[in-house]
Amino acid sequence: MEMGDSPSFITKNRRSIVLTSVILGILTVTVTSVYVFQRVGNKNNIVTPIPIPTATQKSVTALGRIEPWENVIKVASSPSMAGAKVKNLLVSQGDKVKKGDTIAITTDFDSKKAELETAKQEVRIAQANLTIVQTGAKQGTIDAQKASIERLKAELQGVIATDEARISRLKALLATETDEKQATIVRSKSEVNNALSEFQRYQELAKDEVISQSNLESKQLTFETANQRYAEAKASYQKTVTTLREEIRQVEAESTQKINTLTQQIAEAEAKLSEIREVRSIDVIQAQTQVDKAIALIKQLEIDLDLTIIKAPTDGRIIEIIAREGENIDNAKGVVEMANTSQMVVVAEVYESDISKIKLGQETKIKSDNNSFSEILLGRVVEISPKIGKKDVLETDPAASVDSRVVEVKIAINPEYNDKVSQLIYAQVIAEILL
Repeated sequence: MEMGDSPSFITKNRRSIVLTSVILGILTVTVTSVYVFQRVGNKNNIVTPIPIPTATQKSVTALGRIEPWENVIKVASSPSMAGAKVKNLLVSQGDKVKKGDTIAITTDFDSKKAELETAKQEVRIAQANLTIVQTGAKQGTIDAQKASIERLKAELQGVIATDEARISRLKALLATETDEKQATIVRSKSEVNNALSEFQRYQELAKDEVISQSNLESKQLTFETANQRYAEAKASYQKTVTTLREEIRQVEAESTQKINTLTQQIAEAEAKLSEIREVRSIDVIQAQTQVDKAIALIKQLEIDLDLTIIKAPTDGRIIEIIAREGENIDNAKGVVEMANTSQMVVVAEVYESDISKIKLGQETKIKSDNNSFSEILLGRVVEISPKIGKKDVLETDPAASVDSRVVEVKIAINPEYNDKVSQLIYAQVIAEILL
């Protein structure tokens, strides 16, 4: 205290300091109480903090996948070619093809081509016969008809000889297989009997505690294994016999049908030969009908031959080989997958809550989610789906909801980036749609 300070002045100063300290203390307690109260209130959902104003949203971000503008096409053979295999595959993955280009040839190609050549020969014969009828050359007509009969008879003899050989071979195979399978059954049965006898003997020894339980179980396993082999031998015998007998029956039925057909054709040809006396309009009409029928058959066979050639239905790129040479063609899966990659798009899945902000023409930035490309691509919104569904493109965040409701938005990638993504079909990307 300085000499000039009076006691009253000191007392007033002290009171001011105390008053100030009290006020500050009250404010501190009040602020602390409010903070604590708000913390507790938030936990109990009683007090809601005052929301802090946020900045205006400038973009919508969504996961997406790269696809061609048009759908991916599965190119398969005709349904009438069921069971065919790929004979020649003429494209590789990544190849560009034009509409109509040959992609593959099926194994039916050679047989269909042979049928077509035979049909063309039939046309030449029918046309020759028509010419003979029209010129009125009786002897020529007779000679042509005789040649037709001889051809049919030769074909009949060929069918008979071929089918008899096939049937004889199958019967011989049936006899051989039957003997072998029966011998296997007998041998297996003997093994079962021996194993059973041994097992029963060990059962008696086990009762007398002469052998261990493991020895008994070993004999039991031997018996059961032999019994299983015996059952398999009988099943194999039955399957082999049934299969071969059915094959023999089928060959005999087909042979009978072909023989009956050719016999009928020979009878008709011989009847016609006996009726040939003079040129009549009805004869010309009949000969012309045969020509027309043969030509119609050629047209059908040309269609059948064309069906064995699998062609590109449109311009595009081969993106996957499904069936290679020698493999069966599954029409549900196709031989190849192809798509027109001249215009690539991103199918982005925008959350339902954000879809009202999306408009056609909005610019978009596209980034790779897995570093399949490094730079940022640009695009523009060209289509907004009217349907709301579940997510298809999954996030890497395990906590993210996979059942979120989304709308598919199609974004056309700018043409200058097309070559960078044309071979990244279904690659996962992040699309930032600028509002």
